[in-house]
Amino acid sequence: MSDVVVSRIAELFGYSTNQKGIDWQKIVSEQKCPFLGKKCYKVRKSDPSISIGSCTVLYGNQRNPIIICPTRFTADNKVFLDCLDLMKPLESGNELYLIPEVNIPGGNVDFFLTLSVNGKILDFVGIETQALDTTGTVWPERQRLLRDLGVEQDEIGEGETSSHGINWKMTAKTVLVQMHHKVQTFEHIGKKMVLILQERLFDYMARQFTFDHLHNPPVDSDSLRFHVYRMSKDPISQSFGIVLSSKWGTDTAGVARCLGLQVDPRVELQNITQALEGRLSSALRLTRE
Repeated sequence: MSDVVVSRIAELFGYSTNQKGIDWQKIVSEQKCPFLGKKCYKVRKSDPSISIGSCTVLYGNQRNPIIICPTRFTADNKVFLDCLDLMKPLESGNELYLIPEVNIPGGNVDFFLTLSVNGKILDFVGIETQALDTTGTVWPERQRLLRDLGVEQDEIGEGETSSHGINWKMTAKTVLVQMHHKVQTFEHIGKKMVLILQERLFDYMARQFTFDHLHNPPVDSDSLRFHVYRMSKDPISQSFGIVLSSKWGTDTAGVARCLGLQVDPRVELQNITQALEGRLSSALRLTRE
């Protein structure tokens, strides 16, 4: 068997599929996500006892993997620590906590990075992680990979013809709409929200939507920050890491502009005018003598 396995699955259960010295039989049998410290939650619909374990995949002609599981962003807590500058300075006696899945007006927020002292919150920042959604299934490709890695499997499945794609349009539109809802809450209370995403998704969004008004680097008044990451491969170990490549910023009105929503004063004036016109027939008419 060749030392280099060619597969569109770039990482499986947190490990590069070209990484050397990996006991793949053990990794696949344990089904453990190294970022969560427990079983991978991406399971087969037909058999929930089997975790799929695919973190990143290759797509098209590019060799830079696409993150398809948001948990992949949480490795080593790097993306969270990259948000520290959006809170009050960390002082002696202060404590940092990461709180997942918090419901606010506008929807759930993936994480809150909080600064506290003696159990009292001093400051916080909301953090959303956005991976790319796939279409189809990665299962046949996964099974072919395990065969090439010499991993014994009860269910083969590599002969299936179905494959996976990337749902660029739906992912991009959905996350912008969600940000438009959520960032209004953060803006109202004077806090920041950060969207963690990959370069290829950000570049796609910039092509498909109006992004020319975003600030790079962000300015203090930007309530929403885009932290854009790229995958980096170690040439020796063949393992992958994530690197912060750029930061962008905007506010609620800016997100609306990205989506092409009409939020300028002319729209507000039109709404008020229509409301007044609807009441004219019953209004008191004044005359001037």
